[in-house]
Amino acid sequence: MNKQTLTILGATGTIGVNTLDVIARHPDRFEVFALTGATQAEKMFQQCLEFSPRYAVMTQESAARALQDKLVSTACKTVVLDGEQALIDVATSPEVTTVMAAIVGAAGLPATLAAAKVGKRILLANKETLVVSGQLFMDAVRESGAELFPIDSEHSAIHQSLPAGFGGDLDGAGVKNIWLTASGGPFRTWTMAQMEKVTPEQAVAHPNWVMGKKISVDSASMMNKGLEVIEARWLFNASTEKIRVLVHPQSIIHSMVEYRDGSVMAQLGTPDMRTPIAYALGFPERIEAGVSPLNLIGSQLEFETPDMLRFPCLRLAFDALNVDGYAPAVLNAANEVAVDMFLNRGCGFTDIPRAISHALEHLPSSSPRELEDLLEADRHARARTREFLASSVSV
Repeated sequence: MNKQTLTILGATGTIGVNTLDVIARHPDRFEVFALTGATQAEKMFQQCLEFSPRYAVMTQESAARALQDKLVSTACKTVVLDGEQALIDVATSPEVTTVMAAIVGAAGLPATLAAAKVGKRILLANKETLVVSGQLFMDAVRESGAELFPIDSEHSAIHQSLPAGFGGDLDGAGVKNIWLTASGGPFRTWTMAQMEKVTPEQAVAHPNWVMGKKISVDSASMMNKGLEVIEARWLFNASTEKIRVLVHPQSIIHSMVEYRDGSVMAQLGTPDMRTPIAYALGFPERIEAGVSPLNLIGSQLEFETPDMLRFPCLRLAFDALNVDGYAPAVLNAANEVAVDMFLNRGCGFTDIPRAISHALEHLPSSSPRELEDLLEADRHARARTREFLASSVSV
């Protein structure tokens, strides 16, 4: 058995930590080439001691210095690098077979796209790669022959429920609809008036999943599902009409594929990100993930139609997908800024969709031709959103 050699982009985040947990269970299958992070030098230090990667990249220079200082007194031979170019270098090294793309936000996009261009096996946990640059990224995957495995539990479930060898033709595969399930988050039953007073602490307290703060807020606003709708369009070559969303509070059914003959194929499991990670790492084999078995005895499975009035972020994502061009990138940028301000008490929870709607009203008139065009639109949208929120917040 040939070992997979991995670079983990975003090793100190939730997905990165879970990936290392799965890898540690299979030392005969996997070895770590590089780990990357942003600011958590102490956490990266502990990961370096345990996994002895050849390289550790910290995008913040001061964090890289702190990590280097910690490693000096140890026997660990990991080389510390810093900066954005270092992310690209460790993602594209000829020695790397597999890249876990788990950096949150648009910051992970250049390195993930670079890995696609050189034909790596990419485990995609970074939503923004497809939301911001879906066509560019999928073109790179096709041209290089890269392997692409989604790590979102919903898209992994769809991948597992499609026919073996699915090549992007949903109609040819007899698929009628793709159903993305959503937990509904912590505010599923809240009124619009109640959501005006949501605190960051309430928004990050997801009822089913253990996730980072940003993605937890996205789940609470249902923007997370909106971003997944855009991802699904690119991952599965799906028209907007074939992508449906269903609220399923128990998070047991992770998503479904509805076929023309009336069959519905679903993937079920305990809410644990190690399942889709292990599926992608081991494919086509199934490997141990350390996940508790699913017990359906006494369980109830509930389903609801999403309320796009109370959760306008989901509607805005569908709107952006229909417009395409720059719209998904602008939607994503505005959301990132608004969520960050909300977490830092600079705006209210319901200001998030207001800011996104404002940003979508000011799209560039041209069409994007390359990544830099999209990144420029991203920068303008961020600046516009900060200005909007600074002048009209409801905190």
